Amino acid sequence: FKKRKMKFRPCIDLHSGKVKQIVGSTLTDDGDDQTKKQQELKASSEESKEILSTNFETNRPASDYAKMYERDELTGGHVIMLGPGNTEAAKSALQAYPNGLQVGGGINETNAQEWLSYGASHVIVTSYVFHHGQIDMDRLTNLVSLIGKSKLVLDLSCRRKPNDTDPNKPYYVVTDRWQTYTNVQVNEDTLKQLSEYCDEFLVHGVENEGKRCGILEDLVVLLGKYSPIPVTYAGGVKEMNDLEVVKELGGGKVDLTIGSALDCFGGDMKYDEVVEWHKKENS
Repeated sequence: FKKRKMKFRPCIDLHSGKVKQIVGSTLTDDGDDQTKKQQELKASSEESKEILSTNFETNRPASDYAKMYERDELTGGHVIMLGPGNTEAAKSALQAYPNGLQVGGGINETNAQEWLSYGASHVIVTSYVFHHGQIDMDRLTNLVSLIGKSKLVLDLSCRRKPNDTDPNKPYYVVTDRWQTYTNVQVNEDTLKQLSEYCDEFLVHGVENEGKRCGILEDLVVLLGKYSPIPVTYAGGVKEMNDLEVVKELGGGKVDLTIGSALDCFGGDMKYDEVVEWHKKENS
């Protein structure tokens, strides 16, 4: 059994068609009914802007980031569509780096095949499968029979219940832009059960997402200890040393996504240095 090497996984977060980095816990629902008129979408996104805390926004196209990740031979990164109005930008990124990126945000059994046909290596799913506060096994098994386990990533983005600061309290999977708590705890049993149905897990530590305040160390330990399949953690990275911390705490089994902290998203960490670290680890 070859020891798994930790990878840096890049990301492209899209909001209203633009590449952005936002504070995860400030996301609100600005309507995801794709049939709404553009005007309504514009009006509702104007309203949500006041609440949404944005770290970074750029006019640089998503496809540019995708090409950069391809150039640097980074695989398994993700494109996340936060709300409506992101389809074209996401498609352009997938087409710029075919089979090199995963895609998530509003994916279900009606559109999963379509996104794979646009060039996604995997589709990432949360809200569709974690439905009415629990795991909808019918939806999950249908999706797997439709696209295959090897094409599915389950997003177990999670947070503790409000006012639960006790480090022994569980993390719960959250859905609908991380606003709705499910009754699904991220623990050994859940990771084991769900690993039968997907290729990888993606886990955003929602409380720290976009805040550059350090990682949720106990969550990384839990993922490294109990995930039987590849898992990527995102949330709170602020400096190069966090790569070493995640490598150590996760036993090399937990990959890391860095967003707001990178200089290509307006942060202080040098993207090129992170790529260099990744290449050294994986050489």
